[in-house]
Amino acid sequence: MEPKDYIVEKIDGDYAHLKNLDDGEVTLVARALLPEEIDEETLIHWEDLTYTIV
Repeated sequence: MEPKDYIVEKIDGDYAHLKNLDDGEVTLVARALLPEEIDEETLIHWEDLTYTIV
């Protein structure tokens, strides 16, 4: 799979709504898979099954 960039659109309990910067699609992701430091409007990069803050 190719790398993707997201912005954290909303944090909702144990989940975060990530908006794909390429196509605008919103994905629900468990916060346990994301870096602890995320907050709304944080830019996230996904590659090799790992999310990192940009």
